[in-house]
Amino acid sequence: MKVMILGAAGQIGKMVTADLLTQTDFDLVLYGRNVSSRLSDKVSDRVSLVDGEFEEFGKIADHLVDVDAVYLNFVAKDDLIKSLVRILEENGIKRFIVASVPDLYQEIIGKFQEWYRANTGIMWTSPYRKAADIIEASNLDYVILRITWLYNEDGNTRIHITQKGEPFVEAQVTRQAVSQFITDLLTNRADYHRASLGLGEPGTEYEKPSFY
Repeated sequence: MKVMILGAAGQIGKMVTADLLTQTDFDLVLYGRNVSSRLSDKVSDRVSLVDGEFEEFGKIADHLVDVDAVYLNFVAKDDLIKSLVRILEENGIKRFIVASVPDLYQEIIGKFQEWYRANTGIMWTSPYRKAADIIEASNLDYVILRITWLYNEDGNTRIHITQKGEPFVEAQVTRQAVSQFITDLLTNRADYHRASLGLGEPGTEYEKPSFY
């Protein structure tokens, strides 16, 4: 299997790369700004690096040869998503995993709601909701990841998954947990398809993230 990571030099992109290299025999295409220098230590017979911007759709398309799945490690607005979905469909890519934010469907409830909306904004009228609508209307085998506020804690991969239509209450989740879940999606250990999932850490039904 061959996976393209768009935005591979981001924190979670690097973690997903490491998880896939250690837990699978997949080949990787790592795409992003200046990745040839920022990720030079990752070059191997399983890893290729492509320097490029998210908006360089032709360049992305050129490197989709033999790619089975794409992970977008960037919360994109509708204009970018519209073009990206088009080139994935045109190139026969089905599996698309994409980072997003909670409250696209006014699903955040409880103690966390007031702080989240004050600090993040009104997501259900935002370009991020429009981007999710475009993905959901596509023919792709997508998983939208509505990820709550992030922090790092080595070894903490605890995660609580909520489906679209279910309430979202968790204030935080580790990048390590998100990375492992993305890896599980790509290896089919986590069996979700054409789904919008909320990702939080169980037991963090706080008024705000603990690190604020």
